[in-house]
Formats: sequence, C-alpha cells, structure tokens
Amino acid sequence: MAKQNKEQKEPARLPKAKKEVSEKAIEVTLWEAANKLRGSVEPAEYKHVVLGLIFLKFASDKFEEHRAKLIAEGKEKYLEMPEFYNMNNVFFLEETSRWSYLIKRAKQNDIALLIDTALHTIEKNNTALKGALPDNYFSRLGLDVTKLASLLDTINDIDTTKDPKQDVVGKVYEYFLSKFALAEGKGKGEFYTPKSIVNLIAEMIEPYKGIIYDPACGSGGMFVQSIKFIEAHHGNKKEISIYGQEYTNTTYKLAKMNLAIRGISGNLGEKAADTFLDDQHKDLKADFIIANPPFNQKDWRAENELIDDPRWRGYDVPPKSNANYGWILNMVSKLSDNGIARFILANGALSGGGEEYKIRRKLIENNLVEAILVLPRNLFYTTDISVTLWIVNKNKKAQSKKVGDQTRNYREREKEILFMDLRQMGEPFEKKYTQF
Repeated sequence: MAKQNKEQKEPARLPKAKKEVSEKAIEVTLWEAANKLRGSVEPAEYKHVVLGLIFLKFASDKFEEHRAKLIAEGKEKYLEMPEFYNMNNVFFLEETSRWSYLIKRAKQNDIALLIDTALHTIEKNNTALKGALPDNYFSRLGLDVTKLASLLDTINDIDTTKDPKQDVVGKVYEYFLSKFALAEGKGKGEFYTPKSIVNLIAEMIEPYKGIIYDPACGSGGMFVQSIKFIEAHHGNKKEISIYGQEYTNTTYKLAKMNLAIRGISGNLGEKAADTFLDDQHKDLKADFIIANPPFNQKDWRAENELIDDPRWRGYDVPPKSNANYGWILNMVSKLSDNGIARFILANGALSGGGEEYKIRRKLIENNLVEAILVLPRNLFYTTDISVTLWIVNKNKKAQSKKVGDQTRNYREREKEILFMDLRQMGEPFEKKYTQF
C-alpha cells in the first residue's frame, strides 16, 4: 500500500519530445559525397564526373517514367523504339545505359568503363546530345571503385521526377556549378556567372519572344534564367530561340547538359570554338543578347588578324591588347533592328584610350548606348573588382516612346545615356561574396 501511495505521489512523466532532425538538402548531401572523390581527382575534373552521373540518373528516371506510361497505354510494341521517346522530349536509353543496370553493378571493378559506355551510347542514340556528355572521363581518371560506388548510392536516392513542379536536377546542377567555381579558385571559374547577376540581366531584358544570343555562354546560366523568367511570367518558351558559343570544350559540354536536363533546345554551334576566330553564328541577328565575356582578355588576336572583320565595319579595329571592345562590337553586329544587349564588362572599358576611345565615341554618336550601371564589388567568384553592366539598344527611339515622358519630347530622351552607381546596393553572402 505504501508502494502504491509513493507511485501516486510521483509527478506524471511527460513523453519525451521528439528530436527534430533537419534533413539536409539533397544538393548538400551530394556535394559531401562528391567531396569524397577529392584527393585523387581535382575539382576541375570531378565536376564532370558528378554532373555526368546526375544527368544519367535524370535521363534514366524520365525514360523509365515514359516507358511505364507506354505500358499502361498498351503500347508495349513501341518500348524499344527511340522515336516514341524523343517525340516526348525523353532521351531513349538502351538497357546498358539505364541507371538500374549500372546501380546493380556499382561495386564491380569495371563500373567506370560501364558508365563511360552508357554515356557514349546515350549520346550516339540522341542527336540533341551530340558533343554534350563527358568523354571517357571515368575510365581515364582511375577513380577509386569504393568511393565511386558510394557516390552512385547517394545519387540513387534522388527521385528526379517526384515533383514535376520542382526543378530538382536543375537546382542540384546550379548548386554544384557555384560550388565548383568556389573550389577551383581565381581564374578557374569562368564557366559560371553568379546567379544574382544572371537574374538581374534576365529581369532587365525581359526576353518574352525572339532570338537570344550569348557569345560567351559558359555553362548556359543566362539561357536557363531567361527561360525561368518566361515561365514565371506565364510566357511561352517555344517562342524563344537560343543561340550561343563557348570556347572551352569541357564547358561547352556543361552548357549542353545544362540545357538538356531542363528540356531547353539551343544551338551552341557545331563545336566549342573561339567566338572571334571561328564564329559559329556568322549571319545571326538576335533580339536579345546577354553576356558575361572574359574581362580584359589579352592577345585575343594576332597583330594583323581580323583587321577587315565585318563585325567592326564602321568602327576602329579593337586593339589586340584587350578584347573588351571586340566583344562589344561582336554583339552590336549581331543585334536585330530592334535588338537589345545587356552585358557585363570590367569598369576599365569605360575609360580606355586609343582605339577604345574612338569606338566608344562612335557607339555614342550612333545612339546605341542606353545605360551604364556600375555594380558592387565581390559579385564574382574569380575577381573582387566592381564591374559594369552595359545596356546597348539598337532602337532607343522606340524604347523612349514606350517609356514616355510628359515633360520632355522623347527625341530628347533618346539621345541621353542613363548612368547609375549601384556599388552600395549589394549585401554580403557566402563569406566575402556579394549578392545583388
């Protein structure tokens, strides 16, 4: 009885509160898994390993989803016919290229060769992927089988088609590109333009309909954000045509993969090539040009090279000591009659003398420069300098009418250039980097 009373006197014990576990974002988990490859593989190399595998998982998930749909519709006889996949923007995969086939063999010593074979076969069977996928990366790098198997297991947990409204693969891709830019350090992140700058340009240019061109497209971020802008504003991405060019072969592959995983069709030229020496879009006239070309590029042409190039007809020849005005005139030459260009350059492009001064003066006389915006420092992963956003408009007159001004005639406005100093508008993020 005494025992019973003692029990009654004890305060009631509340159930233990469940420990809240914050699930890591899938891209963070993937990055940690990818980092296990470091030591034997440099960041510049293993980005192609990781992004190639993510692409492979995504392509397989889409393939299996569409395959199941064909079976549900009683169309089993079409299961191995590529055209019944391609017509629905799905890449056809042979059995040896499917994720299920690879994951079962993840711990085999020849898994690197199997992955290379899978990627090669996918590219061979899908013309849209020509020149896009890593070429013999896995076999050539001599990756540790255990670490590679672990990475495969982590990627295997991603269901890329679970939520059609969320761009899971695209989110992972963007995260990895930014992390690789940081990991590779100064001078190695040219393939990646920070998202804040890409967003700014896309919002300003409003590319609803027409041709978009980027002469130094890197990994294709400008194109992706332009399409996101269209979708966010309920536009039709089928009314946009994408053209771009990239010099570095591995970055060219990144761009093609980046577009492919999002179902974006684009013409990036037949190959990776120098925009000045091997223009892949000589006759192009674009409605929108967006670019972040290399800053202050030296020796971009030989002394007597490109002297009579039609792209600078009517202007002085850009100096070989700096390509800034070569990029500007390349873009001006490719604008349609109503075309608008937004591009980033180092601030030094505003004050150069000699041929640069003469070209700059001619651009103003031709009434092409609409605005110059000086952006904050530390926006880029590869340089801490403040940069300038140029807005070049082939038809400022029409834009002036669109804006309108009750106090002044639009003919006065069209001759003006807007200058904005935005160096104090940014805010810090990711340690020393700035977001705008």
